[in-house]
Amino acid sequence: MIDVTDATFERDVLDRSVEVPVVVDLWAPWCGPCRTLGPILERVVAATGGRVELAKVNVDDNPQVAQGFQVQSIPAVYAVSDRKVVDGFIGALPEAQVAEFVARLSPEPTEADLLASRGDEASLRQALELQHDHPVAVIALARLLVARGEPDEALDLLARIPESGESRQVAAEARLARQHVDVASDGIDERLQGLLDRVKADEAARQEFLDLLETLGPDDPRTADYRRALAARLF
Repeated sequence: MIDVTDATFERDVLDRSVEVPVVVDLWAPWCGPCRTLGPILERVVAATGGRVELAKVNVDDNPQVAQGFQVQSIPAVYAVSDRKVVDGFIGALPEAQVAEFVARLSPEPTEADLLASRGDEASLRQALELQHDHPVAVIALARLLVARGEPDEALDLLARIPESGESRQVAAEARLARQHVDVASDGIDERLQGLLDRVKADEAARQEFLDLLETLGPDDPRTADYRRALAARLF
């Protein structure tokens, strides 16, 4: 379960929904039925063992998300898969009905799912033989390949699946590895500063700059600062 805000909704719900269905619980502290439904959702989603994830949104604090769902009453619950709303309900349902709702989103794991969950290279490759675009196996194997110094194969693998926050980060790491950029030893701030004066005229410098920001991640306060600096140079 994760608390989602207007700022993190795209990453934590839309991007994540490419890999696993996300149940979005729109609630508020003053809403009695929300307090009844919330623990039920948490229990039922937890019972899926990670096949479904739960995102909770306080509509009082996050009006943009509430507006996006066109919420008129709460509790309101929506299932998001592959960045689209695929199901939902309004009001506090009994636990049995909530379980049925979640079960529709979480089929039993396939053989490819089970292989991908092991995480070793042989199992990941077997999973991809069964399902060539299995997102968990693709990302996990791509990470192994980048760590082993094989970024080209990692990028070929990542091209099989829709882009997500996690896949963008791994792809950025692969492109940097292909250029022999070692973020840990090179010093990311120094490298970003050195690229800033080149980003407008040099497409390769601009891509490297963006890739370095992906490795920082959205939660690093430097990311927003450097994105503003990039915009100032470009526009």
